[in-house]
Amino acid sequence: MRKDITVAADLRETRGKNEAHRTRRAGKIPAVVYGAHQEPVSIAVNPREILKIVKSSTGYNTIFNLQVNGNAPTPVMVVDEQIDPLKGTLLHADLKRIDLTQRLRVVVPVHVQGEPKGVKQQSGLLDIVTRSVEIECLPDDIPEHFTMDVTELMIGQSRRASDIPLAGSIKLVSAPDSVIAHVVTHRGEEAAATPAEGAAAPAAGSEPEVVKKGKKEEEGAAAAKGKTEAKPEDKGKKK
Repeated sequence: MRKDITVAADLRETRGKNEAHRTRRAGKIPAVVYGAHQEPVSIAVNPREILKIVKSSTGYNTIFNLQVNGNAPTPVMVVDEQIDPLKGTLLHADLKRIDLTQRLRVVVPVHVQGEPKGVKQQSGLLDIVTRSVEIECLPDDIPEHFTMDVTELMIGQSRRASDIPLAGSIKLVSAPDSVIAHVVTHRGEEAAATPAEGAAAPAAGSEPEVVKKGKKEEEGAAAAKGKTEAKPEDKGKKK
């Protein structure tokens, strides 16, 4: 989304770790701007201005103006940054020049609004599966976000990426059948209503397996005892 923001930058004549340290001590960070069939340029920018853009409602989809050494401003986007893992401060940023006449691909957030009927009337649960989709469009047509109404959803129904209303030059890149949100039943209720997979219900009037097993063991023990015990007279006959 294009914003009326201009960030001033200074051209860096040299590169390297020592130059980067000097740039940070001066209150700025090293950055690189590239793209639009032009050579990459090393610059120094104010990290607070870059972070303010990245953390705004449009985030990385923000197109703003970059003015290097007072020259004509160029539309750019933040495409990458390096953060200090301990301090959380911005150390470096990559900026990309944007040709406003060329289509580009971006990821846009999807906001879900409304309380589904399946939640209010059927005690279901709203499950949000995907919170963003990828689109392709002209730079000036990048939306801040998409809004999807889920009020009419009942249990078992869903809203998919193909249900998102698109306008202007916007074309959906994500799979159209990707589920954004659906209403499901409580898992506890599903488990109680459905027997475990592969388990069969016992037939009416049948004895529990443990009882049957006990009877079989008793019968087998009795038979074995009859075979092994010999009468005293039998022993004498054999001699």
